[in-house]
Amino acid sequence: MNADNTVTTERLLLRQWREDDLAPFAKLNADPRVMEYFPKLQTRDESDGSVKLFSDHIQRCGWGFWAASLLQTGEFIGFIGLQPVSFQATFTPAVEIGWRLAFEHWGKGYATEGAKAALQYGFQKLHLKDIVSFTATSNMRSRAVMERIGMHHEPNNDFDHPRLPVGHPLSRHVLYRITADVWKNLSVKS
Repeated sequence: MNADNTVTTERLLLRQWREDDLAPFAKLNADPRVMEYFPKLQTRDESDGSVKLFSDHIQRCGWGFWAASLLQTGEFIGFIGLQPVSFQATFTPAVEIGWRLAFEHWGKGYATEGAKAALQYGFQKLHLKDIVSFTATSNMRSRAVMERIGMHHEPNNDFDHPRLPVGHPLSRHVLYRITADVWKNLSVKS
């Protein structure tokens, strides 16, 4: 993390949000492929509201769901980062790791690369004891990223998302977790 609240990886820059991120973020939030495991597509106002929440958190804390752009071109591709879980569950309070990338940037390892850097930030800079991630049970792509970054599924902590109606097809969520000790051991090996 630099003084300007950015995280750099081999191919990515995780940074504070800018005005020119709003339109491409709204586009990806309106893409049914990207939003398959969310209850609905987002309107432009909803998407802009998310950016404001993310940006305000980064402004206050120096970290959060950072805008992700390609180092080589500067192209905005989505977000990757850390955020306090904003609802009550058996595993809260907790900090989650998350990502959402534009469809054309899937399958290139960006989510994994950025998430590994976010874990490093969370454990080395924030001194977190553990970090969680969760998604709808059927979201195998995100679950694969969670496993690639060393997280482990905790079936005993799977839950029905409190912001979705009972019986909603996406309400059941899986919980993944990684502890600082597990992360440290993985980092030493790689």
